[in-house]
Amino acid sequence: MSGYDVVVAGGGHNGLVAAAYLARAGRKVLVLERLGHAGGLAISTRAFPGVDVRLSRYSYLVSLLPTKIAQDLGLGLELRRRRYASYTPKGRTGLLVDNGDATRTAASFREVTGAETDHQAWQDFYDLVGRVARALAPTLLEPLRPARDIERLVGPEAWRDLFRRPIGEVVDERFGDDTVRGVVLTDALIGTFADPATDLLANRCFLYHVIGDGTGEWNVPVGGMGAVSGAIEAAARQAGAEIVTGAEIVGIAPSGEVTFRTSGRPGAGEHTVTGGHVLANLPPAVLDRLLGRPATAPEGAQLKVNMVLSRLPRLKDPAVDPRAAFSGTFHINEGRDQLARAYEQAARGLIPDLPPAEVYCHSLTDPSILGPDLRGRAETMTLFGLHMPARLFRADPERARAEALRATFASIDQVLAEPLDDCVLRAPDGTPCVEAKTPVDLETEAGLPGGHIFHRDLAWPYADEGGWGVETEHERILLCGAGARRGGGVSGIPGHNAAMALLSRGRRP
Repeated sequence: MSGYDVVVAGGGHNGLVAAAYLARAGRKVLVLERLGHAGGLAISTRAFPGVDVRLSRYSYLVSLLPTKIAQDLGLGLELRRRRYASYTPKGRTGLLVDNGDATRTAASFREVTGAETDHQAWQDFYDLVGRVARALAPTLLEPLRPARDIERLVGPEAWRDLFRRPIGEVVDERFGDDTVRGVVLTDALIGTFADPATDLLANRCFLYHVIGDGTGEWNVPVGGMGAVSGAIEAAARQAGAEIVTGAEIVGIAPSGEVTFRTSGRPGAGEHTVTGGHVLANLPPAVLDRLLGRPATAPEGAQLKVNMVLSRLPRLKDPAVDPRAAFSGTFHINEGRDQLARAYEQAARGLIPDLPPAEVYCHSLTDPSILGPDLRGRAETMTLFGLHMPARLFRADPERARAEALRATFASIDQVLAEPLDDCVLRAPDGTPCVEAKTPVDLETEAGLPGGHIFHRDLAWPYADEGGWGVETEHERILLCGAGARRGGGVSGIPGHNAAMALLSRGRRP
């Protein structure tokens, strides 16, 4: 039995952040990771045999990672800003939001909506959102503030429209065009199965998608997501943390004992270590199971599709360069009414007949993920499909995945000038470079209960009871993963906060 100041259960990026901070503070830290690599779902993978492309297989963009964490840990990361925020096809034209050309964006709004009203409403709304982001983002790395403090911080209008009223109701009131409404609402639905017209869970999802690092910008990690986790892992190791992969945790005790199992190596078998504290970079449902108590699984709600294309598909609007349209977020059948219809169908247990989805092409901003022979000859495409809850895939996962993929490709084809399949690269063995992951796949492959990418439903980033949002009923056990309050996304925030909560106690147990 070996003793450590801290045992981190789970070597995803949040656990690595916690380990790096604690090791730098002089703590003896052990990180245990079930998979054969650190980084969890923030990794890069060559998914297609014989195709030299490093895809961000699961998570794929960075917004919530605070600059402070990157600076504290000396992370040598390059995050590139996307000039084009989004493109949304509508008929023979489309709405292009160009961060580098306000005049072009205004003209695009006029062409799609037929008036100036929604563009002005867009500017007003995102001015409000920007003020909230700048005010709220710094608090994510502090002890939790009570609701009344956040209300004073963001102001009465933002508190009413972003925290207290359903975001769908607010969007309907502020915008008149269905397409514009949908573009706004997608940020409230990423990885979240909710009706934005009634459910404040959509508001919480929206906040986490627009406040990242005080700007809300979604940036491209150069080298893929594996570069993010790799930099954090290097920081943790350099600080002295011990990281063991291929170590499946089979039990955690409130006393700080952690039991894990290894195989295929010298000394393989079951082992027990003790930690003065245990930081759980695990979904809360998994932690409950390891503690021997009843666990309720959440439900994920997304379809992730990774692709490599031989070329970008043609658009119906010849005035828009596909490289502009696909380098930002390309919205597919995500109008407000289309989102509502897809939600209603999925709630009835049906795969939506026109699945809403969005895609972007990492390689347009960062070609380094392509092997030398493929640069200029291929592009990556990442798709994130909405309203695909795990319940749709339970009975027959293989059949349902194939059905969801067919429906999603049909949805894409409806808004393009040619079938997407005509553009998909074939691997040397002739198979198309297309990989789909459902919530059930994430549950099976990655150990995420329900395939929920946030580990459980997102919580408000404040709490009247205070604390750091990482505490459990057991003094020695803290959450440091996405399931902590203010967790979710690739952020490192819960890892930072768990480390600060432990260090603020001022003593080793």
